[in-house]
Amino acid sequence: MLNHTTVTEFLLLGFPSLHHQEYLIAITFLASYLVILVGNLLIIALILSDRDLHRPMYFFLCNLSSLEIFIATSIIPKIVASLLMGNKTISYPACITQCYFFSLLGTIEFVLLAVMSYDRYVAICYPLQYPMLMNSQLCVQLLLGSWTAGFLATVVPTVLVVRLPFCNDNRIDHFFCDVVLLIKLSCADTRTVELINFVNAFIILLGSLVMTAMSYLYIINTILRLPSASSRNKAFSTCSSHFTIVILGYGSCIFLYMRPSSHHISYNKTVALLNTMITPLMSPFIFSLRNEQMK
Repeated sequence: MLNHTTVTEFLLLGFPSLHHQEYLIAITFLASYLVILVGNLLIIALILSDRDLHRPMYFFLCNLSSLEIFIATSIIPKIVASLLMGNKTISYPACITQCYFFSLLGTIEFVLLAVMSYDRYVAICYPLQYPMLMNSQLCVQLLLGSWTAGFLATVVPTVLVVRLPFCNDNRIDHFFCDVVLLIKLSCADTRTVELINFVNAFIILLGSLVMTAMSYLYIINTILRLPSASSRNKAFSTCSSHFTIVILGYGSCIFLYMRPSSHHISYNKTVALLNTMITPLMSPFIFSLRNEQMK
């Protein structure tokens, strides 16, 4: 009979190949986190204070900026603390909590991106009916629907992970508690949990991506039929910032969660940086510098 020891904490290996540059990495993460906080908080403050921006597009952008702050906060402070203090352990409850909130917030963000694409579809394809169709009540309902979808999509996989036994190996070769790597550490048969996690990611990512793609197909078709070049450029400019975030978000997550298991952990870490740091960092600049009203 094997001698199993119940795991009470996990060891986040982080960036072992860059061991001698950990202080530099910590400073980079900290500086990026401060930019994420300031940039997204400025967008939120600007939208709340300017009545000209009290419209559906900016209502959803305000909530997207809030999600970017929450996602970064669920990951980056722990990374910075572990790199600066040299303590790379994370308790079992803290790891499960981080895993849950990262999955929850990421799921909500993808559903919200699909909602934002629907908003652009209505604005460009039905401009005269837009104020009536996208009224404040519908906007709140769509936002609540995004949070509800996120909760329903993540609660079952999280419960299944919590029920898994973790025995001898507690090393997670990542800079945060990633659900895929956490499942692989279990000393039980995880094929069912992995299948449910894959199907869940498939439904959320591909479902919201199809909704987004359909909206943009109708948008592009409508824009190309506009009579003047200035009208087409103006219509394209209202969608370009959202489309950029869509490409970054969906591309990285499909690479991470919608492909067979890979041993190229370094690639996974690099791509994960897009979700946890690069996209939240770029989001304020993309939405402000490419939007005339925000500027």
